[in-house]
Amino acid sequence: MAKVSSEKLGSLPIGKLLINQAVPASIGILVMSLNVLVDSIFVGNWIGSIAIAAINVVLPVSFFIAALGMSVGIGGASIISRALGANMYEKALKTFGNQIALTLVITISMVALGLYYVDSIIPAFGGKGTIFVPAKIYYTIVLYGVPFLALCMLGNSVIRAEGKPKFAMIAMIIPSIGNLIMDYFFIYIFDWGMEGAAWATTTGYLLSFGYILYFFLSKNSELKINFSHLIFDFPLLKEIGSLGFVTMARQAATSVVYLLMNNILFGLGGEAMVAVYAIVGRMLMFALFPVFGVTQGFLPIAGFNYGAKKYDRVRLSINTAIKYASILATVVFIGLMSFPAEIASLFLSSKTGMSATELAVNAYVLKHSPFAMRMVFAATPIIALQLIGAAYFQAIGKATPALLLTLTRQGFFFIPLILILPNYFDELGVWISFPIADVLATIVTGYFLRKEIKKDLI
Repeated sequence: MAKVSSEKLGSLPIGKLLINQAVPASIGILVMSLNVLVDSIFVGNWIGSIAIAAINVVLPVSFFIAALGMSVGIGGASIISRALGANMYEKALKTFGNQIALTLVITISMVALGLYYVDSIIPAFGGKGTIFVPAKIYYTIVLYGVPFLALCMLGNSVIRAEGKPKFAMIAMIIPSIGNLIMDYFFIYIFDWGMEGAAWATTTGYLLSFGYILYFFLSKNSELKINFSHLIFDFPLLKEIGSLGFVTMARQAATSVVYLLMNNILFGLGGEAMVAVYAIVGRMLMFALFPVFGVTQGFLPIAGFNYGAKKYDRVRLSINTAIKYASILATVVFIGLMSFPAEIASLFLSSKTGMSATELAVNAYVLKHSPFAMRMVFAATPIIALQLIGAAYFQAIGKATPALLLTLTRQGFFFIPLILILPNYFDELGVWISFPIADVLATIVTGYFLRKEIKKDLI
């Protein structure tokens, strides 16, 4: 079968191609991030700041399970991109079928375990005191929709591997818009509280799944699988797993970070300090959307051209992606350094009749958030090299260096730093761990990327 869309990955000018791939990815990530951001603003204003902290406790658990789908998706997408570049169409189909079957088995099993151990998981991730009850309500409902979210993340990666970023963008926009509309009805109109926030999120997942299912069943997709493609091919599963483990390890490290941060900050300042991190965490998801968009757009370009042995185009794609992402990261940095207090205030309720406790929490959050935000994003201008470098190894199928570089920032540097520095510097020790880890990880990534380019792309 002719690869009508995927062939352009090996022929269009790299700059134009990266923009074509990155802009839809950035828009999709922007809308998805805005969903998390506005959702938090709605929850903070309509339910309360403790509710934001409760969602922050649940996110790493539900996102880790969903990230299993993303892991399988990105691992398989790397294989699909290189297979299409090398004219191995049947391998691309078999990979996609195995991705679907593997995602269903893993996520359903994880959801069952997550529901069974709910009362142990929530406190472990910082859901203590007044945070526990709303966190449990949100967690239980959202977890039912997580397998659909995992399939959406899988499908999104494969759509981009086919060279159709606009469809991937729409798939990311649908759950965000659906969630925000349902937020208005379920929380504001129906006054369902945390149940409303959870059902709005789950509804968004279902809407996105419906659209992605439509895409692959329609003529828009080149990948038309049958039942035989769903049967496990264990050598192929090993390849998907080794590459996908990079993404899963990244999300696992993120979940560990949330666990440690929520518990460390709870010990330093109680629920209010957890709420501060919840706001900063939302900005980590939202503010860097253009950088993540460039990274996502870079992956299929590098993978396809590496599979086609067009190494000059691979080198150019690396340099162009780093340049674009660095410029965008610097713009984000300037904005965050300039308006941290204004950003933090968006998340806090100004409704009348708040209790003394709610007022005290809001005052604490508003006082501590600006400094925390400035510290967390202090090294933002240099992170492009770190992200693109790790993504390159994943795109070309080199799982081990991709895994090690992915874990460098959070696993090798950040987690040890937040376990050590707060013992000496209290709250300051937590926040300065972020830029220190970013600088060290960028240095390490730059070294190995430069070495790989000299050795492999000649």
